[in-house]
Amino acid sequence: MIKLKRNFFLLLTIVMILGYVSCKEGAKKGKMAEPMEKETKAKIEKSIFGKTTDGVQVDLYTLRNNHDMEVHIITYGGRITKLSVPDKNGKLSNVVLGFNTLEQYQKENPYFGALIGRYGNRIANAKFSLNGTEYTLAANNGPNNLHGGVKGFDKIVWNVEAVNEGEHASLKLSYLSNDMEEGFPGNLAINVIYTLTEDNTLTVDYEATTDKPTVVNLTQHAYFNLTGDFSKTILNHEIAIYADKFVPVDDKLIPTGELIDVSGTPFDFRLPRIIGKDIDDDNDQIKKGGGYDHCWVLNDQNIGMRTVAKVNDHESGRVMEVATTEPGIQFYTGNFLDGTLPIPAGGTYVKRSGLCLETQHYPDSPNQPNFPSVTLNPGEKYVTKTSFKFTTN
Repeated sequence: MIKLKRNFFLLLTIVMILGYVSCKEGAKKGKMAEPMEKETKAKIEKSIFGKTTDGVQVDLYTLRNNHDMEVHIITYGGRITKLSVPDKNGKLSNVVLGFNTLEQYQKENPYFGALIGRYGNRIANAKFSLNGTEYTLAANNGPNNLHGGVKGFDKIVWNVEAVNEGEHASLKLSYLSNDMEEGFPGNLAINVIYTLTEDNTLTVDYEATTDKPTVVNLTQHAYFNLTGDFSKTILNHEIAIYADKFVPVDDKLIPTGELIDVSGTPFDFRLPRIIGKDIDDDNDQIKKGGGYDHCWVLNDQNIGMRTVAKVNDHESGRVMEVATTEPGIQFYTGNFLDGTLPIPAGGTYVKRSGLCLETQHYPDSPNQPNFPSVTLNPGEKYVTKTSFKFTTN
């Protein structure tokens, strides 16, 4: 009887020890499960968006982080078609202008969400000279070349070379622009990497190499409306642009060659100002742009990546900070939106439904020797970076 009791207590002790070890291991696993779940949630999904008019398949990639922020990117033009971010109450809404169908993107539209190249912005008279050779481009904006020409990077189907589903969701797009494509010299190999981070930042990394001297100025042409309601304009948004000077233009929106101090003008956004305050001011430059459609000469160009602009929609509480390595930023207030393009949820995009903050070199730099150079030579690497960080106040 004593032996039986001893065996019983021994068995009970073993069971308790095993139970304790099991609970401890389970607790460890429980602690590990949370970050593992978060890691798997930050992911990329792929679906078919449609086919181009010449039969090329276009894919849609959705990048998502652990806070349910997500960005939709199609391979046609490398376009951002949707960017969902939370407001001050945690409600997610799309804050970029776009369409639901590939058919609509292939029709005439103002570069919604597109990657722009080879040269973002305007080149005067659709011509430039490089090393003694004159190159003629397509005149697709009056007498000037705009955003790369008739078939710029906004209209090509990009290759997806790699998808990284690690700590952050990243998507790498690539394209080889052939020598003399749209009139630009050199075979230009381009990589663009979109990354969605855990602090609700979308970064865009650009890289390019060439086998002949050429000019390059890449940018991203998303139209933002932080209200998430595209029936509203961006006139009540507050914006700061950290620039002491801007680039004045002529009546064809080509730089005059000057760099003008913003002090005392409607272009002074060094302290936050409501966009609509002076957008229709009796100012020669405002009249020429039909509002804001100008390049600002950003401060601190020698330090590389830095915050250059901040947009605040007080109603939704959404805040967007733009950082870049670039010397300039084109602030455009959707002045040419005219109510003819459809909003996916119904209605149309009216004048000033969205704003663009296109980080770049100055317009017409190939013809402006006093502007920072946009020349890329063989053996060199074009490398720039821009980020859009979303928070609330």
